[in-house]
Amino acid sequence: MVRGKTQIKRIENAASRQVAFSKRRNGLLKKAFELSVLCDAEVALIVFSPRGKLYEFSSSSISKTIERYQKRAKDLGFSSKAQENIQPEKEDALSLAKKIEFLDVSKRRLLGDGLELCSVDELQQVENQLERGLIKIRERKNQLFREHIEQLRKQERCLLDENAKLREKCGMPLSLSSSEQQEVVHRSSVEVETELFIGPPKG
Repeated sequence: MVRGKTQIKRIENAASRQVAFSKRRNGLLKKAFELSVLCDAEVALIVFSPRGKLYEFSSSSISKTIERYQKRAKDLGFSSKAQENIQPEKEDALSLAKKIEFLDVSKRRLLGDGLELCSVDELQQVENQLERGLIKIRERKNQLFREHIEQLRKQERCLLDENAKLREKCGMPLSLSSSEQQEVVHRSSVEVETELFIGPPKG
């Protein structure tokens, strides 16, 4: 059976992500070992887990391999000054990556995902965030309703005024004033006559 190609993207499920990290980490360490043995190569591998745990492999000594790399880099023209300039950028990139990761985790928790590993305090924080968000959403919704109602009232007053002007222009008797017309409209919307009869049918 042909194995499907794995799509390379971040695994959303925390448990699945940990399993994949463990398997691929072991595979990477194995490949590093095979490369050093089969090709007589000097190999050094350093891996930090998402929680900061260190995993490493070296065919000789990691410190010696790093020193060899630094010497080689200097010979190729990478001065120490250039390395110092790069270091702050790396730190900024790492800090930005952590912030993005934090925001991504927060967003998924607000959507109800990734809550399996949350403590009670973390769940309480998520609940408080949702409640604050709902309060702001309801306030904004009520504000839009009030604005819409006020707009409809303005349109109603304009139509009543226009109706009065047309009646006057056509020589028709003027109807009630705008305020009285509005009162009539209000009563007509509330007191609607109906032929509905409740009780036994009339003979």
